[in-house]
Amino acid sequence: MDQFDAEFDRLFEQHFARLFRYLDRSLGDAQLAADLAQEAFVRLFDRGEMPDEPIAWLITVAANLLRDDKRRTTRRLRLLARAPDDVPHATAPPDPAAAIDQAERRDQVRAALARLAPRDRDALLLRHSGYSYREIALALGITETGVGTVLLRAGASFRKAYQELHGDPD
Repeated sequence: MDQFDAEFDRLFEQHFARLFRYLDRSLGDAQLAADLAQEAFVRLFDRGEMPDEPIAWLITVAANLLRDDKRRTTRRLRLLARAPDDVPHATAPPDPAAAIDQAERRDQVRAALARLAPRDRDALLLRHSGYSYREIALALGITETGVGTVLLRAGASFRKAYQELHGDPD
């Protein structure tokens, strides 16, 4: 096994779960998040050499894949809106109260996140996915010392957006 393969394996083992969490929290679709995280690692492997900052590189690639997917989804929804009668309808999932409460809270958080500036939203999602200040700084193109300030302001913006939309949290 050469050095690239060994480093790739180590990177995958240590960072796939965090990259997945970041994408899952942003998307709300675990299957798609897993696919996008895997695609980011596939692109790194296809590259054949480690970038200077592999974690930041992976986050950037994953964020680009996420944006591409959102654009495709938006375009699909626009096309489907033109002919809603042609869309097949799925059967409703089971309806336990706990799942409904959890889904409602998740939707409320996503709605508040959607009101934030992209950098603030990404900073919060990356931090809550387990990334370090250094990794966040590299991914967002800011200084490591500025990450704390960005997170504080993003947290305050999130709380304000959440309260405006949904009142004080329970």
